[in-house]
Amino acid sequence: MHSVEKDLLANPPFLYSRSEILSKPYPVPKERGLYAWFFKEIPPGVPTDGCSTKDELTLLYVGISPKNLESTQNLRNRIRTHYMGNAEGSTLRRTLGVLLEEQCGFPLRRVGSGKRMTFTHLGEQWLDDWMEANAFVTWVTHSAPWETEAELFKSLSLPLNIRDNDHHPFAKQLSDIRKEAQRKAKEMPVADESSETRSN
Repeated sequence: MHSVEKDLLANPPFLYSRSEILSKPYPVPKERGLYAWFFKEIPPGVPTDGCSTKDELTLLYVGISPKNLESTQNLRNRIRTHYMGNAEGSTLRRTLGVLLEEQCGFPLRRVGSGKRMTFTHLGEQWLDDWMEANAFVTWVTHSAPWETEAELFKSLSLPLNIRDNDHHPFAKQLSDIRKEAQRKAKEMPVADESSETRSN
């Protein structure tokens, strides 16, 4: 087992919930690294054969921050974006939202000027609550995480990763599901969020 994989998965020190990540003092460091997402409830249609597990939770997605040497992103910023951002800025949130659309009733929509796509304030709030109950994260710091990501994709089954994960049998299907949600969003009018509020 690769050392990064071992640090992330073999015995992660702790799996953090959304509320723990957003509580001060923030537990996630402002450093480069890799993060792994474990889930209690599996979104509909997601295959889990061969997936790693920890404390009865299933690993479905791994990300890195930053993506390259030039980026100023870090683990804290990226993990917080996944937990409290929206589908426009978080590929993980967009994936979860489209997979859970029948359950939540909030499809992907154009918002604001019509150039951005989210699940609207109410839909993102629903997803916040779902992630609090079902999505848990751990991480490992690394000076150049982009150099190790490809190795993890080769050795782990990560059904919610699409980029650089072509060998996974679910990657193409997930990509098509996301594209179809985007196509439908373009056909619908821009959502009116003027009466909606979202709390973090």
